[in-house]
Amino acid sequence: MVTIEEVKAFLDQFNIKAQVFGIRFRDERPKNRETILELEITHLQREVIVKSLQAEDYVEGPVINALNKEGEMWVFGKDVKGREVYIKITLGYENGQTICISFHIAEYPLEYPFKL
Repeated sequence: MVTIEEVKAFLDQFNIKAQVFGIRFRDERPKNRETILELEITHLQREVIVKSLQAEDYVEGPVINALNKEGEMWVFGKDVKGREVYIKITLGYENGQTICISFHIAEYPLEYPFKL
């Protein structure tokens, strides 16, 4: 199990890299597109939500991304307009954008090990 300090360190690293290279959102995934429409949020609002993740929002990770080999994936959850949103992010490739693989309404209740 990871520590809250490790989650904070990952989020710091993610946000610093996102400031330099930006975040690539996997909008080709239907669930991700549908969530933006259902929640009536803009792409900019989605980016702000991802950048505002805290260690308390941590759900799982790091998980090896064997399919795309884009680095370790970390899972978080966030309440957006009263809906629990499943957010999976990775640092991506070296000298490239961070990646938000998933940003969709949670399909099952998420468990937050660091939430009080």
